[in-house]
Amino acid sequence: MAYSKSIKILCGSASEALTDGICSRLEIPRSKARVGRFSDGEVKVQIGENVRGSDVFIVNSTCPPVNDHLMELLILVDAACRASADRVTAVLPYFGYARQDRKDRPRVPITAKLVSNLIVAAGADRVLSVDLHCGQIQGFFDIPVDHLSADVVFVNHFLEREMENIVVVSPDTGSVARIREFARRLDAPLAIVDKRRPKENESEVMNVIGDVAGKHALIFDDMIDTAGTLVKAAQAIKDRGALDVIACSTHAIFSGDAIKRIEKSVLDEVLVSDSVPLKPEAKACSKVKVLSIAPLVGEAIRRIHQEESLSILFR
Repeated sequence: MAYSKSIKILCGSASEALTDGICSRLEIPRSKARVGRFSDGEVKVQIGENVRGSDVFIVNSTCPPVNDHLMELLILVDAACRASADRVTAVLPYFGYARQDRKDRPRVPITAKLVSNLIVAAGADRVLSVDLHCGQIQGFFDIPVDHLSADVVFVNHFLEREMENIVVVSPDTGSVARIREFARRLDAPLAIVDKRRPKENESEVMNVIGDVAGKHALIFDDMIDTAGTLVKAAQAIKDRGALDVIACSTHAIFSGDAIKRIEKSVLDEVLVSDSVPLKPEAKACSKVKVLSIAPLVGEAIRRIHQEESLSILFR
């Protein structure tokens, strides 16, 4: 039976275009909300329509500037709760602060847990996210978490291109489990880039485990930040005889000189999703192409609203 309450979809400034795509998929208008700043930089929010008793979804990636977008999300959640929304779902297409998910050195924080606590404390009833940096982050929340995988979007793209002679490459040993499923769906073999640093301040040595010679190599990762490791991995794969190298990544952070590195690299193509808005230099880069996750997230929102299973979205 469908969820009995009306659905409202709000967004912060990081996800306006994606939210419009989601609303187009659902054939509903985006709900009104003003997100601005006071003169001292504090986030100012006002929901522009009645949400009392509604099923509210608040979409905002916590991408750079991370702190601003995180505060927007938290304050929007708080505003919806205080406006008597029946249920509030925080939709984070990109979950920032996720890379610090454990204490791997003395006296360091676990920011992924801290941000999870903040979202729960703000009043969110559930969370929807896409390609968390580590799957165990789901367990940091004391509320339900729906974790989508954008690899279905990339898989469908390559199936439509009818590419053959593919090898899927994991950029490091830690991503093998994620990449193995991606390779299975494409019915392609798996290779692994093993990177190691012989000494501090020395470049990494890339060893490729598996056969990439004479194949179309697809490097799949959850995010591209500075693109330093990606570019080195692509070069190592190309040096071992790959026909071409295509990178696929859900979250296109592209910080620092990432785009310059990509433009100068042997990468033939970089496919990313619209989980975060592209920077102007990324939009101008001929190698970067965007595949929208709006249909995937929109369908997930519809199924959550109507209390239906999400498992079909992973097939």
